[in-house]
Amino acid sequence: MPRQSDTTATPSERASSAAGDRRTTGPAAKNPKPRYRPLADPDARIYVGDCRDLLATAPDLFEGGDPANPGAVDLIFADPPFNWARDYDRHRAGDAWIDKLADEEYLDFTKRWLDGCVRALKPNGSFWINIPDTWAAEIVVHLKGDRDADRNPRERLHMVNWCVWHYRFGQNTMNRFINSKVHVLYFAKDRENRTWNVDEILELSDRATTYFDPRTMNKKVGRSGLRVPMDVWYGKYLGRVQGNNKERRANHDNQIPEAYMERVIRACSNEGDLVLDPFLGSGTTGVVARELDRRFVGFEYAESNAKSAWERIKDGPVRVRKDQPLVHASAIFAPRGASPTARKATEAE
Repeated sequence: MPRQSDTTATPSERASSAAGDRRTTGPAAKNPKPRYRPLADPDARIYVGDCRDLLATAPDLFEGGDPANPGAVDLIFADPPFNWARDYDRHRAGDAWIDKLADEEYLDFTKRWLDGCVRALKPNGSFWINIPDTWAAEIVVHLKGDRDADRNPRERLHMVNWCVWHYRFGQNTMNRFINSKVHVLYFAKDRENRTWNVDEILELSDRATTYFDPRTMNKKVGRSGLRVPMDVWYGKYLGRVQGNNKERRANHDNQIPEAYMERVIRACSNEGDLVLDPFLGSGTTGVVARELDRRFVGFEYAESNAKSAWERIKDGPVRVRKDQPLVHASAIFAPRGASPTARKATEAE
């Protein structure tokens, strides 16, 4: 994610900076270079700077590296700043992102990076966005039609799912209901011809493991005892990554669970495909993508966070949950008994 500004600045100074140039690395180069030595087998590289500039200039996003041929990315996952005045830049090194913009400024920033991502997608590519209640509606409206896509059908998007990432530990409050979710928006350029690997993400069905319904073992569509995950994501490995969680990366304010990223990457990309994360943060997308043999490009605004994420990615594979398959990801309770259907479903992994 982009990062928080110097808290000593006055509101007027922060507003002035927000309206101007936020780049930490000077004017955007026409052919920016990765900040760290790229990895190979599979490729992985990180650029440091404003994602709005990098989405228009990073050669990895264009066919043959030519800006005249956009659309080289198979899958984009974006977990942008929420504009909640979060202290994303805990390292306090170099310039930092202002996470308290006026609404109009934040929405302008959002629309610019959204449009840059759409241009970067292949015709069969998928675009996932992790966003809270505050901005979900505006993003959906923009991507579904509040864009000049009629002139260029290659930039038209279709919503596939509006999912919800549900967690059990929200910020305590007494004057309204506690937030316990973030929206997971799934868009594609071509709903009918997108990459969709359903067998990669099937999980145990409650009907098989808890209710012992024999009908689930004789499905006419799909695999017996298994199901596609529902559009509310929750479970033992899908909660928020808290400070005492063994997945936790030190000195990062926010981190997506590995099981969440594995589900997205397995479902919507293939080995050798290019995955882009324009808000790299702690590097989870890069870690999981590379371990699953996808190529990876990440953008990060803060130098210190980019360095931390790079250290995590290059030392991989270091996925903590590697030994816990997705087929168990959404389970909260153990099966009620050792029924034949439960055993068969488990063996179907």
